[in-house]
Amino acid sequence: QITSRAGYAGGKAGALDGKVCYHNAGNVADYGKLGHAEVVSMRIPASKFYDFAVEYCKLFDKDGFRPDQFGDRGTEYRNLVGIPGGKSSALAELLVKASVDTGDKLDFAVGKGDDRDVPKVSFIMDTSEYPSFVGEQYHQFHDGFAFGENYPNSYNSLASAFAKKGEDFGKCPNGSLGIGLGGL
Repeated sequence: QITSRAGYAGGKAGALDGKVCYHNAGNVADYGKLGHAEVVSMRIPASKFYDFAVEYCKLFDKDGFRPDQFGDRGTEYRNLVGIPGGKSSALAELLVKASVDTGDKLDFAVGKGDDRDVPKVSFIMDTSEYPSFVGEQYHQFHDGFAFGENYPNSYNSLASAFAKKGEDFGKCPNGSLGIGLGGL
């Protein structure tokens, strides 16, 4: 079962008229202006959370920087991990343990919403206060932007398959120019 969806989270404003959208020509419910960061939302069984946390921590280099740290910067790209119960959850303890076990490269802070992009820091967000809002269909299951990040059609076609089965990806405008391709 595939539960991952690209989306937005971490802003104090929540949704505007039921929407949180990527940058768009109509300036409708822009996620950045609402204080959100880009996220991947997923449902992970508690028994597998430590394994996930290890893989998450391995995304950061030996100095604690994420791969895009010197390109994508700002509040829209800050590091967030949303956990039911936030810092008081046993899952937060597992996240910190995974960080220590993989080289202790990260610091953790309690997310308070609209947090800054701080290198080497991942904000632990309580998902009851800061839920994730699913992104537009064109943001789901697309190729990466780095050279060689081309995925097979079986992956790229998942969003349209889920939409055909009735999944709702919101009612946001399609990107800056209205075509929904790479944010345009």
